[in-house]
Amino acid sequence: MLTTEKINQLLGITESYQAPQVMLDYMLDDKKREELFRRFLREEKDLSYEWFHNYFEEEHADRKKKKQDFTPDAVSKLCAMLIDDSDDYFEAAAGTGGMLIQAWNIDKERYFIVEELSDRSIPFLLFNMAIRGINGTVRHGDSLKQKFKTGYELINNGNFSSIK
Repeated sequence: MLTTEKINQLLGITESYQAPQVMLDYMLDDKKREELFRRFLREEKDLSYEWFHNYFEEEHADRKKKKQDFTPDAVSKLCAMLIDDSDDYFEAAAGTGGMLIQAWNIDKERYFIVEELSDRSIPFLLFNMAIRGINGTVRHGDSLKQKFKTGYELINNGNFSSIK
């Protein structure tokens, strides 16, 4: 499992509050993104789980004010099994992608459409989808009001996903 210290080292930062912006900068640069993926994959090869769960929950989630929390792994796995026959996947509050990774574990050919409000979660969500080569759409904004700041299209390029 990747520790907070190791993640910070791989991102080239000293404090975890810097991670979301640095991660987003990497995700939006094709060359830097693939270099970052290779560094992470030298440390951890198991893509079946969400690497940033503890890192993000400890350092970035605002549990008291915004009631941000993570879906327990057992619940994520159960939900993934329930949607097993679907060609598409939709999630309105994707966070960093823990639940969608469980669905991806079952069907890697599925098209993923996810939405997330948190500015701090989006870079981790993009990372988690792109390093796994997931095809999908990420909408950054308010799912309830249907007001989005931006959107990202992820397209598998053979190894990873490109982000447009």
